[in-house]
Amino acid sequence: MSKLFANMLVGAAVVVAISLSTPAAAATATAQVNASVIKPLGLTSTRDMAFGSLLLGTGAWSNESVSISQTGTLTCPTDVTCSGTVTSALFKVSGSNNQTVSISTPDVTMVNAADSSQTIVMHPNAPASVAVNNSGPNGATFGVGGSMTLSSTTTDGNYSGTLTVTVNYQ
Repeated sequence: MSKLFANMLVGAAVVVAISLSTPAAAATATAQVNASVIKPLGLTSTRDMAFGSLLLGTGAWSNESVSISQTGTLTCPTDVTCSGTVTSALFKVSGSNNQTVSISTPDVTMVNAADSSQTIVMHPNAPASVAVNNSGPNGATFGVGGSMTLSSTTTDGNYSGTLTVTVNYQ
């Protein structure tokens, strides 16, 4: 047999073998597709925080804490006389029903209106999170309280600052 004829026979055998082989079986699989659609968060302030009037006592003293709870209860130390209208701040958060939001509140630097070099730091007290149980504008309300430290050397005057509250879906 000639070498050319032998190569042709081998080539033909390969073509026949390929055409007679069984094709691979196709495979199919499925996967679930899910999406959670969540409304954007809305946050509104519905009441400002007020510590009222704080009358400093006589003598030398320091590190006295005046605080308002999240529900508006004032705690006044013995060296300070507290009077006037006291309120915690109140906020309303809205978003998707049955979602939980985390709450963050940085410290507030309150500045004396008569002397801007004089400040008092107020440390907010807010819940760590709240559940939005009503979808849409009904939302959920929460209070924010806070505390500040005074001493007998605190400069008198009207102090004010801005309380910033941030909410995020958990």
